[in-house]
Amino acid sequence: MTMTDPAPVRDRSAWTAADVEADRSWELRLDDEQRADLEAALTGVRARGLALAEITAVDFPLPSLTGTLAAIGEEVRNGRGFAVLRGFPVQDRPLEDVELLYWGLCSHLGTGITQNSDATLIHYVTEGKLRPNQGARGVGFPTESTLHVDLTDCVSLLCVRQAPDDPPSWLGSSTRIFNDLLESHPEALAPLLEGFEWDRMDEHGPGEQPTSGYRVPVFSIAEGRVSCRYNRYWMAAAMRRKGEHNTPEQRAALDLFDRLAAQHRFEFRFEPGDIQFANNYTVLHGRAAHAPVTEESQVRLLMRIWLDLPQARPVIDEAIVRYGIVRHGNLGWTAEQLHRGEVGSARPRRADGATV
Repeated sequence: MTMTDPAPVRDRSAWTAADVEADRSWELRLDDEQRADLEAALTGVRARGLALAEITAVDFPLPSLTGTLAAIGEEVRNGRGFAVLRGFPVQDRPLEDVELLYWGLCSHLGTGITQNSDATLIHYVTEGKLRPNQGARGVGFPTESTLHVDLTDCVSLLCVRQAPDDPPSWLGSSTRIFNDLLESHPEALAPLLEGFEWDRMDEHGPGEQPTSGYRVPVFSIAEGRVSCRYNRYWMAAAMRRKGEHNTPEQRAALDLFDRLAAQHRFEFRFEPGDIQFANNYTVLHGRAAHAPVTEESQVRLLMRIWLDLPQARPVIDEAIVRYGIVRHGNLGWTAEQLHRGEVGSARPRRADGATV
């Protein structure tokens, strides 16, 4: 399969809602032994006085979760592209402990990176007082979050407290959308393969452009694998900032993408103690709207970790598809880079050291 001669995606990433409802092997649940290992690991890092950014997988041993974590990693990278882990210990605990537990678990899956203007490794997704500085982004507000991808290889979300009206979460297969377009609307693929600039939502650093400055393809193909980078909100923001407008062909392709995403989305309950992991090259995520909440103790509260994954996915140009939308300002720094005081320096986006 090439960019000029694309073929349908035949692997497990191209699923429908009916497929994942019928086979729920993507859903895993912690048992008592695994929760005990989490508690023991937490006790260990507390005894050593380790800060969150200092914790690595070696510091946070989870022997009984070895198989579960391997299954999650495989499913996210090479399977359906997502997994949901239920039963994580969040009830009646200090948020600081939940952060350490969550970070320690995720350290076995990939490398966490900073996500906002505050350069924090765990982002609080909430409309409440704990929401960090996040530029012009609309993360955490009660309005509907349409299906989209986040900026790194894998997004992980932990539900600490759900909104009182319990809005459902959504996942969708972007490779399934690709297949539908290829079969029924191939004319829509051209503008999506060409791509769009992304806005940086006022989180770019000194000397950086407020938009990506280059087009990021919605769909790209490398080594026979289709990858997707889609967030219409960020793409439209770049257009507005530059005073430009989509062509009729671009607008029709984006509208069609959204309709197919809504048509194929999988809806599920996301409750306290649930963690979802989604591959941002093959899976879209979002949720329904919920009623605004004024009482801080009842406001919806999620923690989010962005993970760079080892051997994430072959892409046509890592500088654009993988790193071009995340490495700017205080976003995209690892804990090690924070420790070394590298925030604010130029970061390469290609293996050859290029910062383009």
